[in-house]
Amino acid sequence: MYENTFPNKRYEHTLQFLRKHINTNESILDLGVENPFTKIMQKDGYQVTNTNGEDLDIDISTVINSDAEVMTAFEICEHLLAPLHLLSNSKSKKLVASIPLKLWFSPAYRSKTDKWDRHYHEFEDWQFNWLLEKAGWEIQDSMKWTNPVNKLGFRPLLRLFTPRYYIVYATRK
Repeated sequence: MYENTFPNKRYEHTLQFLRKHINTNESILDLGVENPFTKIMQKDGYQVTNTNGEDLDIDISTVINSDAEVMTAFEICEHLLAPLHLLSNSKSKKLVASIPLKLWFSPAYRSKTDKWDRHYHEFEDWQFNWLLEKAGWEIQDSMKWTNPVNKLGFRPLLRLFTPRYYIVYATRK
């Protein structure tokens, strides 16, 4: 999936934000299959259960049946055609979710080899906030960060100061 790269900076920022808002004694349902960040959360003491690879646009039974106190959605909402239904039907009282932000100088991401690794949505922060508000969440905190790359060119230069990731902590209204 990462094609010989590992998102260390993103993982570092995400873990710091998670630590700021979620206690390790709170159970977490992490949307998406087990991944390297799942292992990082578990190593940090979090009790994490992942969804099972089901198409979350069609089958949200794991979300509906979960009693986890916290739901996390790290870079998953942009892959869903209709994230509103899933976000609305969680019983969790807390949400930590992150998205890659829409970049005006870059087209929507689409893997040519993995049909699950495509972005249907390219959110701006206000669009993601609106989605969460409509789904019954109230944002308590948020953060953005850049993602510079070690390459030459106009787009790599823009990545030095253009926020690439957006993360929120929200509670049920």
